Amino acid sequence: MNRTRFLDSSRLTSALFWLSLVGIVTGLYAAFIYAPNEKTMGVVYRIFYFHVPSAWVAFLSFLVVFVGGIMYLRTRERRWDTLALSSAEIGVVFCAIALITGSIWGKPAWGTWWTWEPRLTTTLVLWLIYAAYLMLRRMIEEESQRARVAAVFGIVGFVDVPIVFMSIRWWRTVHPIVFTIDEIRIAPSMLAALLIALVAFTLFYLYLLIQRISLENVGHELEALKQRVA
Repeated sequence: MNRTRFLDSSRLTSALFWLSLVGIVTGLYAAFIYAPNEKTMGVVYRIFYFHVPSAWVAFLSFLVVFVGGIMYLRTRERRWDTLALSSAEIGVVFCAIALITGSIWGKPAWGTWWTWEPRLTTTLVLWLIYAAYLMLRRMIEEESQRARVAAVFGIVGFVDVPIVFMSIRWWRTVHPIVFTIDEIRIAPSMLAALLIALVAFTLFYLYLLIQRISLENVGHELEALKQRVA
């Protein structure tokens, strides 16, 4: 196996594309047709099926950045840095989607687009951390130094992920809690729709990750070719 690459299979990519497409279509049906309206918020509650999966993909992405950073520091293999970079870019996008959909939900639910409650604030901090991670990478030209610094930054930045998750349990907040130790506070049909959306978004994340890694690998190959020609 090429030690600078992984997840580089056209067959796997094709399978993930079609699985993601089926999952997204099924998720849309479940979110807009199968699941009932929430008795208090009505139809606006349906954004929940996009907001929660987006947040989940952001957390998953930053976990991959965390693991990729650790593995790069242990092995110094470029493929782990490529994995971390690719996942960070996807994570920043989905974290932004989570913030935007949360604000859209918050306007009718709380009467405001934004409030500095713990969950929203810590999520915004998380987005800023990994946006800074991407900016930092562009500021350092030397490849190995860039990868080392980014690995450390990505590892430390991951500390905010469990803080975001636990914020509504540690501090007083107006953010709803769906899952507790004792119960699940949504109807079974809503839970089914949510699980379908979570699976679909996860498959889509994996598809995007493979595509982004492939693109990064092509960039490295072009750079190596330029150096040989020069």
